[in-house]
Amino acid sequence: MKKKVLVVEDERSIITLLQYNLQQAGYEVITAMDGEEGLEKALAERPSLIVLDLMLPKLDGIEVCKQLRQNKVDIPILMLTAKDDEFDKVLGLELGADDYMTKPFSPREVVARVKAILRRTSINEVNSEDTTASPQIMIGHLRILPENFEAYYNEEALDLTPKEFELLAYLAKNKGRVLTRDQLLSAVWNYDFAGDTRIVDVHISHLREKIEKDSKKPSVIKTVRGLGYKLEEPKLYE
Repeated sequence: MKKKVLVVEDERSIITLLQYNLQQAGYEVITAMDGEEGLEKALAERPSLIVLDLMLPKLDGIEVCKQLRQNKVDIPILMLTAKDDEFDKVLGLELGADDYMTKPFSPREVVARVKAILRRTSINEVNSEDTTASPQIMIGHLRILPENFEAYYNEEALDLTPKEFELLAYLAKNKGRVLTRDQLLSAVWNYDFAGDTRIVDVHISHLREKIEKDSKKPSVIKTVRGLGYKLEEPKLYE
């Protein structure tokens, strides 16, 4: 069965371009030309992935992304933006977008990003059904169940996006090891992110807000200046 991709974009020429290239790559494509229609189709059709423009009529891409995540809809989202605006990109990622691209873009690159995201999703689905997956990981008050894609802090379930969970699990499996931003990009995002390591910093910041007593003075996910990050057992915890 073909995987379904929802393209939400208000420029007809871009819809036509993406629809053609995604269909050529073997995907079923459905489209929407404003945020309200996109949100409705996302909820009704439950596509495998959403290509979501930032600037849309009725509801913008940020609001569509926000409403989907608030409703616990974890469909992967590739966000498109005509702005080279750091705030918009960071906000989109913080709200749960898995990836972003800035216009103008190559249709081949969009297809490559879609394939990479869906490949990761497929791997996660297989791993979640694998009874031989690694056991739980305990770090301080943090408990991670890689096979169930669940994480708990003080036995309260953490509300993590799929990408946040992947990043946390990877850091935990490499506890005590310093990992560069490029290593994290390669391991968690599975492809070269054109050197834009800001995506790692955004997700680290978001994780710290959820697992640290004081995100300004982290005791679990440490920054190693000039190198990257490492996750370690907190020296003191209640």
